[in-house]
Amino acid sequence: MGSFKFVSGFFGRNKAVFVMGLAALTIAATADLVAGLFLGSMETYILAIPGMMVLVYSAIGMRGNIFGAMGSRLGTSMHMGTFKMSFKKGSILRANVESAIGLSFLVSLAMGVIGWAVVAIFGFGEIHIASFIFISMLGGLLAGIVLLGVNLLIAWSGFKRNWDVDNITAPLIAAAGDIVTMPMLFICAWIVIHCPDQNVITVLTLLLILATVVFLVFIFARKIVLGRKDEAKRIISQSTPILLMCLMLDIAAGVIIENKTEALIALPVLIILMPAFLNEGNALSGMLTSRLSSMLHLGTLRVSRLPGKNAAENFLITYVLAIVTYSYIGVMAFVAALVIGGTGDIGFLKVMGIVLISGMATTTILNFLSYYVAVTAVRFDLDPDDHSIPLTSSSMDLISAGVLISVIVLLTFA
Repeated sequence: MGSFKFVSGFFGRNKAVFVMGLAALTIAATADLVAGLFLGSMETYILAIPGMMVLVYSAIGMRGNIFGAMGSRLGTSMHMGTFKMSFKKGSILRANVESAIGLSFLVSLAMGVIGWAVVAIFGFGEIHIASFIFISMLGGLLAGIVLLGVNLLIAWSGFKRNWDVDNITAPLIAAAGDIVTMPMLFICAWIVIHCPDQNVITVLTLLLILATVVFLVFIFARKIVLGRKDEAKRIISQSTPILLMCLMLDIAAGVIIENKTEALIALPVLIILMPAFLNEGNALSGMLTSRLSSMLHLGTLRVSRLPGKNAAENFLITYVLAIVTYSYIGVMAFVAALVIGGTGDIGFLKVMGIVLISGMATTTILNFLSYYVAVTAVRFDLDPDDHSIPLTSSSMDLISAGVLISVIVLLTFA
């Protein structure tokens, strides 16, 4: 009787989280499986552009970090009653839009430079630095424009309907990042491969770098000229160091996958489920971190060395969401692989074993990581909305990739 009361009370208290969260995660997982099918069909470009998988997964991670953090900030402002659907000077929405554009410019440039260096160091092949930066910047910016629209749509819908956007923003933005970023990067890769003159790519790359400099100068000079506090400048200044740190984690995740690219291509089901699996860890950590950040802002969660009752309940919520959605990913990835021509030399039970073992391991890690990153940000007097989602998401990209590849090797290639 006591157990039934606990279970019914748990699901009753968190009905909104399960209904909205599972709906968002299912939509996200489905979109990611479509992205996985797209990735599997781009074998020619994956093999033709050295380090393409490094770029794909670091770009996906950065899009989620920038726009997921934006969604978290907007969600917190809604909880605190300070949000307005207005683009006027000084408004929260305008500051977030400007900072998202500025960070997209800056991080895409850094991703191109650092990613190219990593490709050269690890000997993945030779590619002109301008070409790599061009794919990173133009692909990232095109995807960023779409994700900015998605974020604004979620904010408008949530504000109008009084939704708790903390439960839906992270998975929807992460999924949209997957499904939008891949085509944009591969379009840019197509341009690089088919452009007859490398000088054209170099000139276009220099123009993109110039646009980055001009936009950032506009943001940072505005405070000096107008003599007022600028929220966009604050967000960019505080977010850039953590995003660059996260970029290194995302690139490391890409390197892990790049090293196994040829083996994974031989097993289509694994290529299909890869984006969905990585995004699931990203989305779950984003949802949990958004809720914890809002609770810290509202004072309903105390900063302590050990997670308290409220944090533990949120951990349990995350496990329930994880079991359902990881199972869905495994089943649908296997079915999709069968439809397009076969799963490779791997059976259904092995696929489910890989997904569920890896999924539960990553969920355990992300629960504690999300909590300690959020409370550490508060201890250092930082805004957890600016720092928690990027750091937890990028860490989970690396952790999820490492855990998944390790389990795949153990159960399939060993």
